[in-house]
Amino acid sequence: MTTVSAAADFSQLDPQQVLDALQTVGLHGDGRVLQLNSYENRVFQVFLEDGAAVVAKFYRPGRWSNPQILEEHAFALELAAAEVPAIPPLVLQPDDMPQGLVLHGAPPTLACWSPVSPRQAGAAPGELRFTVAARCAGREPELEDPAAMRQLGRFIGRMHAVGRLKPFAHRHHLQPRADGRQALQALLQGGFVSDAERPAWQQACETALQLAAEAFENNFSAEAPLVQLRLHGDCHLGNVLWRANAEGGSPHVVDLDDAMQGPAMQDLWMLVSGDRSTLAQQLNLLLQGYEDFCDFDDRERVLIEPLRTLRMVRHSAWLAARWTDPTFPLNFPYFGSAAYWSQQTTQLREQIEAMESAAE
Repeated sequence: MTTVSAAADFSQLDPQQVLDALQTVGLHGDGRVLQLNSYENRVFQVFLEDGAAVVAKFYRPGRWSNPQILEEHAFALELAAAEVPAIPPLVLQPDDMPQGLVLHGAPPTLACWSPVSPRQAGAAPGELRFTVAARCAGREPELEDPAAMRQLGRFIGRMHAVGRLKPFAHRHHLQPRADGRQALQALLQGGFVSDAERPAWQQACETALQLAAEAFENNFSAEAPLVQLRLHGDCHLGNVLWRANAEGGSPHVVDLDDAMQGPAMQDLWMLVSGDRSTLAQQLNLLLQGYEDFCDFDDRERVLIEPLRTLRMVRHSAWLAARWTDPTFPLNFPYFGSAAYWSQQTTQLREQIEAMESAAE
C-alpha cells in the first residue's frame, strides 16, 4: 500500500502543497484554495488560471490501498459512461513529467506525488495520493416531495443496475456479523468506553449486533441468497445533491469514497425516516422509481434497522480509529464522554426493540 509517511503530514497539508500537487498534473491554480468539509480525507476546491474550478481529494494515509481507490474510480467512470449522474475523477496527465510523480489507473486517475524541493520535503515528507474531479454544486433533495422521492429512487436504481454488472474485487464486502464484532472489539480493546457506562453499553451492543446478524442469516439462505452488488455505500443526503434543470431538478451522486459490495438496502435506508408506518411509505415511494431500472428483493425491508445498528457501532469505531488526528477531538469533543456512551446505550436499546418488533 502507498501511504504518506506520517499522519501529521496529512493533517498539516497546506494550500501551497495543494497547488504544487495539482501543478504536477497540469492543473495550474490561480492561488484561490478553499478547504471543503471532509473528515476522512482532505478535500479542496481549487480555482484554475483558465477560470475553471476543480475539487482535489487527498486520501487519508493507510485507509485504502491503490487497487481499492482505483476500483472506486473505475466504478464512477462506469456510471458516467452509462449516463448515470455521478461525478467521475478526471483523467490526469503529467505536466512535463515532474520528478516524484507516478500516475495509476487505466486511464490514469490516481496521482502519487513525492515532494522533492527542500521546502516541500520539510513540510510534507513521503508521498501524497490525490485525485481531481470537476466542481459540481447542488442542494439536498426535498424528501417531503413524493415526486422527488420517486426520482431519487430511479437514480439509485440506475446506479444499482450498473453495480450489478460485476463485483468489486478489492473494496469492502459487507459482512454483518464480522463487521459488527470488529467494531465492538476495537472500542473495548482500545479503552474508549468509559468505565461506568461500559457494562450497560457492552450488553446492549452485543445484543443489538447479534439481532442485526440474525436478521441477515434468518431471512436469506444458500438456496435464496441475499444479492450483493457494487454500491455507493454511504448514501446519505450530504452525498446526494439535487441540481436544477429544465424538468425542475435531478439528483446526482458525489463521493464514492465508501463504495462497497453489499445489499441494495444499504443505499436506500438512510433516505427514509420516521415511525414504522412513515418509513414504509417513504420506502415505497423510493421503490416505485427504483424498480423502473432494477429489481428489488422485498425481503431486504427487514434490513433497515440492522443496517442502522451496524452504522451506529461502526461510526463509534471510526471516531476511535481517527482519534489521534487533531481534527477529530476538535470536531467531536463529546466522543468518549460518559454522556456519549449513555446516549449510545439508550439508542442501542431502541434498536433492539425495533429489530425485535420487525422480526415478529
